[in-house]
Amino acid sequence: MIPELGHFFLILALINAIVLGSLPFYGAHTQHSGLMRLASKASIGQFVLLLASYICLTLAFVQDDFSVAYVANHSNTLLPLRYKITAVWGSHEGSLLLWILILSGWMAAVAIFSKALTAVMRARVLATLGFLSIGFVSFALFTSNPFERVLPFIPIDGADLNPLLQDFGMIVHPPMLYMGFVGFAVVFAFAIAGLLQGDLDQKWAKWARPWTTVAWIFLTIGIALGSWWAYYELGWGGWWFWDPVENASFMPWIAGTALLHSLAATEKRGAYKSWTVLLAILTFSLSLLGTFLVRSGVLTSVHAFATDPERGLFILTFLGFAVGGALTLYAWQFDKLKSNNNYTLFSKEIAIVLNNILLFSSLLVVFLGTLYPLLADYLWEKKVSIGPPFFDPYFSFFFALILFLIPFGQQMNWKQDKLKPLLLKQFILLAVAVILTLALIALFADKILLWPVVAISLALWLILSCINYLVNQSSNAQSLFAGLKKISRSYWGMIVAHIGVAITVIGVIITSFYSIEKDIRIEPQQIVKVENLSIKFEKFDNFTFENYISSQATLKVSKNGRHLTTLKPEKRRYRVSGQLMTEAAIEPGFFGDLYISLAQPLDKGAWAIKVYYKPFVRWIWLGALIMALGGLLAVSDKRYRARRFKKVSPKKESIINES
Repeated sequence: MIPELGHFFLILALINAIVLGSLPFYGAHTQHSGLMRLASKASIGQFVLLLASYICLTLAFVQDDFSVAYVANHSNTLLPLRYKITAVWGSHEGSLLLWILILSGWMAAVAIFSKALTAVMRARVLATLGFLSIGFVSFALFTSNPFERVLPFIPIDGADLNPLLQDFGMIVHPPMLYMGFVGFAVVFAFAIAGLLQGDLDQKWAKWARPWTTVAWIFLTIGIALGSWWAYYELGWGGWWFWDPVENASFMPWIAGTALLHSLAATEKRGAYKSWTVLLAILTFSLSLLGTFLVRSGVLTSVHAFATDPERGLFILTFLGFAVGGALTLYAWQFDKLKSNNNYTLFSKEIAIVLNNILLFSSLLVVFLGTLYPLLADYLWEKKVSIGPPFFDPYFSFFFALILFLIPFGQQMNWKQDKLKPLLLKQFILLAVAVILTLALIALFADKILLWPVVAISLALWLILSCINYLVNQSSNAQSLFAGLKKISRSYWGMIVAHIGVAITVIGVIITSFYSIEKDIRIEPQQIVKVENLSIKFEKFDNFTFENYISSQATLKVSKNGRHLTTLKPEKRRYRVSGQLMTEAAIEPGFFGDLYISLAQPLDKGAWAIKVYYKPFVRWIWLGALIMALGGLLAVSDKRYRARRFKKVSPKKESIINES
């Protein structure tokens, strides 16, 4: 009965989405206040209906209702409760329902927290989101229904959830990633509403900017969690593999980062309106493209949902309709998107243009590297593999240019600036950064390589530039605290996010170039030397757990005769599926991880093991969290907490824009 109830709620959600995606549009066109007010109520109703449907599917998993095909295929009675709950989004049908639920959550949030919007704008934004909901709820009902029954032959027990997904990472990574993916739908809706209105002024950018920032925060955290999960779960010691599905989430992040900077220029100076709107459309389009890649069956990936081509065709059609319609509307209204071009060659506006060009170039690298193998296979039946040898040099080149640009751009003024003093100050800081980099590498590493010197110098330069700005702001104040207090939260957010970028870059470069990897053979009670570490194979045990059997080695690690840690890498054989999984043992550290995994058993009770030392690897995810913190500071700026955006005099507006 519960699955039928969930199916019924899903049908009601489709009906509600049709109402939401049509009537408020008509109400905004005719200035009918009742139909415009309907948008907020229908948005909240959509969230309630989809939440009820999602709860019904979750109950089916918790109660081991194997008469539901989706439950039977992705759960079993031995699965721990926490994984039964997360198994709901463990494959295509349930993860799509979570996707739609999160979309409805964003719709409800816009309805509740956008009181500052005009009635017409709010109705159009929510109606656009309602239109998107029509497409995805239809997709769930007609091609991916999670409530289909297995009748009349009901399995006694279900199949197993993929062992890779029986992990804490599965609990936190997909919801965060979807919050970011789907959050850009709000920005897309703002773009459509603005184009329909035909007047994308600075107030429009101010409305759209906090929603963009929040979506970007979630996507940043989601990508970082995915990287961390892959690092400790797959047993390879890697944190990024340029996997096509990883790239599918990375592309909207790059476009969203460009959009954040472009929105700042549009809000502050009324510049780049047409480009900002196009970026808003592009960012969500890339989110839809990622959905297509993951769910169409065209990719083979540990992250992908292998599905039939019918589903891929549905998404591709919807993608073409939504994006094609948006681009048509953009072309129709293009002449009305007049921007303020009152700025000089040396200004923050120009820095943002260069930033966007470089971000877009890096996006093209990822886009082409991801899609070219698919096109080659489809058009010419030619198997092409593109991996790090392509991505690393080209993406690194453009990102190095971005790092070089940021210290200048973040300290330039709007409209115009004097270049010579800025150049002198920044190149002094760059020289200091290079000297520090060379000294640190010579002190802690056994070799000095060109690319690490370049990348780490740029990252340290960015950090020094941020610190220099904060010091300058405080130089004329009564105290350091008073000076720092003068800085707006949005500017604090920018500084903190840029420091996060620098920290991530340092982690990436040091981990990539200075990691140690050893394959060794070790017997029970044997002591093996790896660099300056001694590893003793103490014992090997078997343990039985709720849903798997663990074969676990106990390895005692010492350094210079002093006990350092005890690590217990293991092999897990899952009892239902019979799959064998490697679980690495990690000794985490702020400056590096010791990472050991079991490879395979050998003769005489010996094992082949892999030993890795990953210096600064945690800085990768620490930097991402600091970036997200920067976004959180920016979105908490009091300008975005006002219930109504008040009109100010032209003189006061000019002062605000210059600050």
